[in-house]
Amino acid sequence: MRSILFVCTANLCRSPCAEAVFRSLLAKSGLSGMIEVDSAGTHASMAGAPPFPLAAQEAARRGYDVSACVARQIGMGDFDRFDMILVMDKKNRAHLQRIVPSHCKSKIELLLEYGDKYYGRDVPDPIGGGAPAFKTMLDMVEDGCRGLTQLLARAA
Repeated sequence: MRSILFVCTANLCRSPCAEAVFRSLLAKSGLSGMIEVDSAGTHASMAGAPPFPLAAQEAARRGYDVSACVARQIGMGDFDRFDMILVMDKKNRAHLQRIVPSHCKSKIELLLEYGDKYYGRDVPDPIGGGAPAFKTMLDMVEDGCRGLTQLLARAA
């Protein structure tokens, strides 16, 4: 079974939304039982908290459920456990590159390396940007998750 971990800073907005979007796309593609999915943050400041309300509202508006997501910090065991660790921005990647065991460095990639419309860009942290920032964030997350799902479906 493959396994994918989505990572942002606090695991309150971007990575829980990526987890929910990806789970939905996997279900539609018939790949649900073949891929383990989770999300985490680089920092533990909000561990145990539910997703940020504006993130949950925008996700629900688009048909995604983030209610099962609870913020947690990435642990050292996650680097060996997950095949892919997809970060939301270059700052998250730099943070993980400082702590990841050498044999796992190649697992860390930007989510939008799999996107089309937003290819290679950072998914900006929407906190403080109001509803429009959360809409843009989810547009970008959907783009990356769609591309990743298509790639995995072709390989299945």
